[in-house]
Amino acid sequence: MKISEKWLREWVNPALSIDDLVAQITMAGLEVDGIEPVAGEFSGVVVAEIIAIEAHPDADKLRICQVECGEAEPVQVVCGAANAALGLKAPFAKVGAVLPGDFKIKKAKLRGVPSFGMLCGASELGMEDQVDGLMVLPADSTAGLDIRDYLSLDDNIIEIDLTPNRGDCLSVLGTAREIGVLNQLDIAAINAAPVAPSIDDTFTATIDAAADCPRYVCRIIKGVNVKAATPLWMVEKLRRSGIRSIDPVVDVTNFVMLELGQPMHAFDLTSLEGGITVRKAADKEKITLLGGQELTLKADSLLIADNAKPLALAGIMGGEGSGVNDDTVDVLLEAAFFEPVAIAGRARAFGLHTDSSHRFERGVDSTQQVRAIERATALLLEIVGGNAGPVNEVVAAKAVTAQVTLKRKRLDQVLGLSIAVGDVTQMLERLGLQVSVTDESWVCDVPSYRFDIAIEADLVEEVARIYGYNNLPTRQLTVPVQFKARQEAVRPLSRIRHQLQGLGYQEAITYSFIDTKMQALFCDEAPVAVSNPISSDLAVMRTSLLPGLIAAMQHNINRQQSRVRFFESGLQFHAASNEVVQKKHIAGLIYGPKQDESWANDSTEVDFFDLKGDVESLLTACGNADATFVQGKHKALHPGQTAAVMLKGEQVGILGALHPEIAKTLGITGSVFVFELSLEVLLDGNVPEFKALSKFPQVRRDIAVIVDQAVEAQQVVDVVREHAGDLQKNCTVFDVYQGQGIEDSKKSLAVAISFQHTERSLQDEEIQQTMDAIITALADKLSASLRG
Repeated sequence: MKISEKWLREWVNPALSIDDLVAQITMAGLEVDGIEPVAGEFSGVVVAEIIAIEAHPDADKLRICQVECGEAEPVQVVCGAANAALGLKAPFAKVGAVLPGDFKIKKAKLRGVPSFGMLCGASELGMEDQVDGLMVLPADSTAGLDIRDYLSLDDNIIEIDLTPNRGDCLSVLGTAREIGVLNQLDIAAINAAPVAPSIDDTFTATIDAAADCPRYVCRIIKGVNVKAATPLWMVEKLRRSGIRSIDPVVDVTNFVMLELGQPMHAFDLTSLEGGITVRKAADKEKITLLGGQELTLKADSLLIADNAKPLALAGIMGGEGSGVNDDTVDVLLEAAFFEPVAIAGRARAFGLHTDSSHRFERGVDSTQQVRAIERATALLLEIVGGNAGPVNEVVAAKAVTAQVTLKRKRLDQVLGLSIAVGDVTQMLERLGLQVSVTDESWVCDVPSYRFDIAIEADLVEEVARIYGYNNLPTRQLTVPVQFKARQEAVRPLSRIRHQLQGLGYQEAITYSFIDTKMQALFCDEAPVAVSNPISSDLAVMRTSLLPGLIAAMQHNINRQQSRVRFFESGLQFHAASNEVVQKKHIAGLIYGPKQDESWANDSTEVDFFDLKGDVESLLTACGNADATFVQGKHKALHPGQTAAVMLKGEQVGILGALHPEIAKTLGITGSVFVFELSLEVLLDGNVPEFKALSKFPQVRRDIAVIVDQAVEAQQVVDVVREHAGDLQKNCTVFDVYQGQGIEDSKKSLAVAISFQHTERSLQDEEIQQTMDAIITALADKLSASLRG
């Protein structure tokens, strides 16, 4: 919001420089974004009147003007402005004047005709951006007056960046009220005395949407002259607030909005049919706004309408056919209070943002509509004349005044100091609160313009910022801290990330929603659809992390990255009976050469066992070294290169090679290996226990057994561990053989078994007994036989 410093000081004028004033209100929460002068630096510019004008003999676009500028004789000037005319008054830079940019005015000849000065436009004085033509001054201005004094150009524009909760400061009144509180000064009285009606004409108004519009006020003014000139002082105040002058009626409504914070609108009375109704729009009802934009409305849109048509989008913008125009004689002024929630977001939904919507979204004073009507009426009668009828006020719901109690003990505790009761009372009263003081608290009735004060903490904040944040004591807080004991068995996610990073993986972050086609490639489960997808290829929630990682890998392959190692932790989303179940998982993939390209490394590609080793390393680091791998199935993985990860009898993950058909569909050449594990299982591991190392030697026995092709190596290992007893320390399959000497339906598995005792050396007899038990169990359970 932009405010003129001089306009602000008309309301309250503390003995502070502009820099000190800006610093003060910034520290009070009204952050100032910048200060800029209302005009550029110039001198030697006065008010002048064109008293004679004739065409230039040698230039079609130039004219020779004689101007009266307070000198003894008229001054001749050659001017090319299209609006130069006899009797026009405009700024005139005399010879010797210096304009913004250090541009010095000298005597000159234009096409052979002497020119002694320059008639100026607003842009040439640094008051506006480029505008064609001369700046037109009021007809009653006196020639020869210094333009800086005449227009009060020794002024600054203060731009304040207000937070959404401080809608009460979106006006000169609101900002002046804040400055008055900070400096213990009274603000100027508001000139909004009731205007006695001179005619009896009224206009019927009804409210059908009371929850959204509790109050609506309107008034007829007849016989106005919309072609009258808006006073220069008003035009300048509007300009310095960033609003362009349009016509006197619109200018007055804008002026009152800036002054009091109450948006207003004026209708051409002759365009209205029947009474005014504040109502909700019908679904797909249409309205054409000022500027010609046609909107198709939803049923929740709030309208101002007459008996035949919508007139305005309530709180946002007026309609095209009912606004004031050059032929308007009779007007209907309106001012309303709309609940902020009824306006919030509505303008943006239609791609709009107006001064009215900006204020109504944040909240305006719910009791000042009549005052705004009276103020605007007085200004209009003064500028455009006319006769005013009675004020018609319709109240559908009375404003509720909030009452908040501020406890002295709580105030002292939060601020860290004790402020005198009288000082606190004065601060609260200057804010506009009605205060009742008790022994232990202040009971405050909150004014209607302070939407942001609802609880005790809000009052504490008000006292703190008015007292001055810089004046509050600062000290280090001493708070007893009790740390929760961390469960050692629970691994933090950072441990898993660091483990994978140490294995050469990089973390990827992908969208939780994916393409429907990609989802179908990886899972037959019906996905959760996104109701308002960003795009058609992000239409469903993922049931696996693998599609996102595959897409990230493709993106990198397409950019000449031949070696990819990614992992991602995140949520899967599964549709359940009336809810969405979210499961935490971690997934990874490897692709390309095992090692980075180097003269010392070969180009061998990664395989299934490279990925399996990484997964085993991850499981071991998380305290799940007892996890096992069995043959598994997954729609997206190669049937012969897929393993399920088992822990405590349950499947907790899957790993394997990407199915060749899917790789072909996605245009991937080369083998891709992926894994996906339940993150909750990984995080909840076992606490390692130390066991004393044995000083006695280990004994190793190797056996080779012949088993059916369908028997998995893990089954053999499980049987060995089950029957090896406490002496067994390790069991490893170190060879698999199929070929000559072995039946086609069979295979040979070579197993190394290590034994060790913690207190003595082992004897051959007891080891042999254990080996015999193992061989017998293998024969009984797996139909295994020793290979000769």
